[in-house]
Amino acid sequence: MDPADFRRHGHALVEWIADYLAGAERYPVLPRVAPGDLRRALPAAAPEQGEPFDAIFADFERLIVPALTHWNHPGFFAYFAITASAPGVLAEFLAAALNQQAMLWRTSPAATELEEVALGWLRDLMGLPPSFEGVIYDTASIATLHALAAARQAALPDVRAQGLGRSDASAMRVYCSEQAHSSVDKAVILLGLGHRALRRIPVDDRFRMRADALRDALAHDRVAGGMPMAVVATIGTTSTTSVDPVGEIAAICAREQVWLHVDAAYAGPAAIIPDYRPLFTGWEQADSVVVNPHKWLFTPFDLSAFYCRRMDVLREALAIVPEYLETAEGQRGVRNLMDTGVQLGRRFRALKLWAVLRHFGAAGIRARLAEHIRLAELFSRWVDVHPDFERVAPVPFSVVCFRARPRGGAETPAELDALNRRVLDAVNATGEVFLSHTQLNGAVVLRLAVGHERTTETHVARAWELLTRHTAQLSSSR
Repeated sequence: MDPADFRRHGHALVEWIADYLAGAERYPVLPRVAPGDLRRALPAAAPEQGEPFDAIFADFERLIVPALTHWNHPGFFAYFAITASAPGVLAEFLAAALNQQAMLWRTSPAATELEEVALGWLRDLMGLPPSFEGVIYDTASIATLHALAAARQAALPDVRAQGLGRSDASAMRVYCSEQAHSSVDKAVILLGLGHRALRRIPVDDRFRMRADALRDALAHDRVAGGMPMAVVATIGTTSTTSVDPVGEIAAICAREQVWLHVDAAYAGPAAIIPDYRPLFTGWEQADSVVVNPHKWLFTPFDLSAFYCRRMDVLREALAIVPEYLETAEGQRGVRNLMDTGVQLGRRFRALKLWAVLRHFGAAGIRARLAEHIRLAELFSRWVDVHPDFERVAPVPFSVVCFRARPRGGAETPAELDALNRRVLDAVNATGEVFLSHTQLNGAVVLRLAVGHERTTETHVARAWELLTRHTAQLSSSR
């Protein structure tokens, strides 16, 4: 593509993206397509001859856009709502053009050092101490995998050379709450510990890990010949955003000499708000922490910030420097990003985080996060006072867990579950909002997650209006 065509198409794309970001509400949040529709609409093979970008973009608008789930829609309340903010999008555009591969400092000094700077800014904003060194991964799942790889290295220093073919390796144990993310399960499996090595600890009535149950599990395993290796505590669990008692857990881990990893993938940015800092008490004592700016910090997917007080242990576990990657800078102690994980190539992800932090500023971030929390509290009050709904979990951040429970109380648990599924399907089918669900204490529960930059009280009120209307209709028609 010659520069003149690039300019023409580039300007057109910027116009399209600006209109999209400003008017995502004109699309249904969930696409109205069936499985296989897009695949059948596309050719079975790549073209033999090249095609003009005008034709490519026309098919993008005609075929791809109608099959998109619009995460940038202000009515997106499912999972953890996320925002690809304009400064982040522009920085991603630049990163794609620059095409940096930051495996070594030499292959991209700017990407290497900007990652250190941007992660340092975020660390300081959240109140973590400077002893935490940061590195960017794609998702929290990968961060948790690396945290547990470091924990395995700390517990079995010769595992890198000898592998897991030893009796004490089979005794390794990892602990997390019943509400912890499934990435912990996957990490344990991938690290060769076996799924049976994972101990899920019971939670209290606020869905927080019970510190006493953790203490008992550690003691029981030690008596039985097990070797506690790591504990994963969560600040902002996936289903309810519950907050484990990290301070108590950290004290137990210090006494037992086991690695503590804190999963704050969703809730971590809330630590930027001074009034919410007490919910994070104890995370500064962890060995590692993960926070996802692509969840609640307006950074386009994907960018996961991993902080570790013992990054040297992770390097011991994974760093390999073949001759063709030896550099004079590395021999003088310059840190190369390739040494902090299984991935050799590193994208210039730091550019978009740096742009987002500069564009919004700390004050702007605090204000937007506080507004999301206010909207969630407002929605939870509507639930609490309505006779046909019940809230089923606390609301520490910006996610509300609730369910329809029409007055009368004659419904069986199975009937209530079925009603809530129908309500969820009906509300999502409107195309105006998108909510997700989970299970708590065996019951189907609906979730409304506020987190999009452009979500306002009007959008939350509309979600509530749809929920109450469809609940009334579906409960009266049974």
